[in-house]
Amino acid sequence: MSDMQCKHHFRFQILVLALLAIASGFSAVPLQAAEAGSASAPWRHAISLTGEPKYSAGFKHPDYVNPNAPKTGRLRLGSLGTFDNFNPFVSGVKGNLASHLLLINESLLAQSYDEATTEYGLLAEAVSFPADYSWASFRLRPEARWHDGRPVTADDVIFSFNTWKRLSPQWNRTYLKVSRVEKISDREIRFSMAEAGDAALPLYLGQMSILPKHWWEGVDAQGKPRDVNMTTLEPPLGSGPYRLDQFVPGRSVSYRRVPDYWGATLPIRVGTENFDRQEVEYFRDPNVLFEAFKADLIDFRREHSLKTWVVGYDNAAVHDGRIIKDTFTIERLGILRAFVFNQRRARWQDVQLREALALAYSFDDANRTIFHSMLSRPASYFPNTDFAAKGALSADEQALLAQLPGAVPEAAIRPIQEAGQTPVRNRLFKALKLLGELGYRLKDGRLLDGRGEQLSIEFLLQDAAMENLASAYAENLQKLGIATPIRVVDDVQYQNRLRTFDFDIVVHSWVQGHAPGAEVREYFSSGSADARGTNNMAGLKDPVIDALVEKLILAPTRAEKVAAGTLLDRILRAGHFTVPISTEDREFVARWNRFGRPEAMPRFGGASFPGIWWWDAERAAKTGGKNQ
Repeated sequence: MSDMQCKHHFRFQILVLALLAIASGFSAVPLQAAEAGSASAPWRHAISLTGEPKYSAGFKHPDYVNPNAPKTGRLRLGSLGTFDNFNPFVSGVKGNLASHLLLINESLLAQSYDEATTEYGLLAEAVSFPADYSWASFRLRPEARWHDGRPVTADDVIFSFNTWKRLSPQWNRTYLKVSRVEKISDREIRFSMAEAGDAALPLYLGQMSILPKHWWEGVDAQGKPRDVNMTTLEPPLGSGPYRLDQFVPGRSVSYRRVPDYWGATLPIRVGTENFDRQEVEYFRDPNVLFEAFKADLIDFRREHSLKTWVVGYDNAAVHDGRIIKDTFTIERLGILRAFVFNQRRARWQDVQLREALALAYSFDDANRTIFHSMLSRPASYFPNTDFAAKGALSADEQALLAQLPGAVPEAAIRPIQEAGQTPVRNRLFKALKLLGELGYRLKDGRLLDGRGEQLSIEFLLQDAAMENLASAYAENLQKLGIATPIRVVDDVQYQNRLRTFDFDIVVHSWVQGHAPGAEVREYFSSGSADARGTNNMAGLKDPVIDALVEKLILAPTRAEKVAAGTLLDRILRAGHFTVPISTEDREFVARWNRFGRPEAMPRFGGASFPGIWWWDAERAAKTGGKNQ
């Protein structure tokens, strides 16, 4: 989600950058107007995809933090599931990574919570790249240190990049277009792109978590060589504001703030990471986790069940103010949650069958009976952004149609109309008609295919909170004569079945920003369909979608980027590869009243917990909180 620009002479370079930034909406702000980076591209202290960074070089701290927040207190958190791994490189492929492990690591850049797509220097003090985004260089801070006192170097960055790209399917696809990484000096690294034009790549490279080469290539306490390819429960070395302190495998892990953390006075870090300790307790049962929160064994909770949010907090601690319920608007991201059909299985490749099954789901009934009318109606795969398609095709979208390598479904080019309430009976009648056209027939309450076998679809769930929703959908499918087994499995079994694509339908969420980039390739492109750990949960393989994804990522102007995104949105909707559940535009959180937060919360940060919160001793004294 970020980019910048270049030419030949330095002064001409800056002029071109400024003009392109204004024209396209991308930011190009130099670290110092007279300082040049590699190949004469300017060094910048920040990158933004949607405008000029809010804070200029030399800013003291973001407006949204309390720079005088006390550095003290113990924070107790809860997590569902288990863990058996401290190696983030293999997360998503092997084992279950410990929660909050990224507290011990740093990235090259860090996000700003009051800007939509802006990141400022963290391990890197500056970034440089040309107008065509054909390369990007990062210059490390001389003061950046690992917890053992050794400096963070270019070798660490190169090691991390190569290892992420080799071991992580997600990061491999994100960095697919990076052809070479080279060490310019101990503090400067340059990434070259196989293909120019991807404005988001410099920002994505800046988001990479950097891990210490000397530690991972060293030996453990027993003198045995560490293996970066395998899971481990050896506490790893980091460079961040916390270090891993204590743990019980599968049950709990705690992090202690580093008192001499090298980055504590960096502008983007001032007023953040204020707790002395962060402790995470694991629970196998979500109901037990909730009871632990109400019993004051957990301090903070993000509530994912709206039913629980409405009726589950009717207790004395809420009534007398010891527990606070808050709702925060999510503006930084657009999130769509949906049931997803696995098109790697031949049956679910039929778009008419998927459309018929989608008709059996009633958003209105589910919203009213399960979610207390608190959900936002789902529509776009890019909700709350400029990339959500609306109305008729724009002129830019029409121009794009002629460039696509295949036919676009007729449904995708019809004007989009606001969805309204439709009685379930009418939806089921239309679904039966579509199923009949495919050769299915109802007999004795069972929907049979041409071979006389009943159509069956298994719901695979990890979260028991989704069971009521799946049951409501399944009940309507059963009215069509479809068998609907529901399987709620533990975290380990769920991850294993996802990795082997052993499912019919699961619940999944897509997260989109205001400047979509390489993550769209991860969500929808053919190249990610069969990769382990993929976010292309549906297994989409469509040349038209592939072409639009690349146009979206490589669009030279904001207008062309929006056109590619909205046309992609139309085609994804017309494909019925999901059954949309909701657009998530709010964050529901409950906490014991022993914490302080800034009076004016950042627009794009949501709850921003625990990052910019702090221990409030006066509040804690009233609620019995202990500062240990």
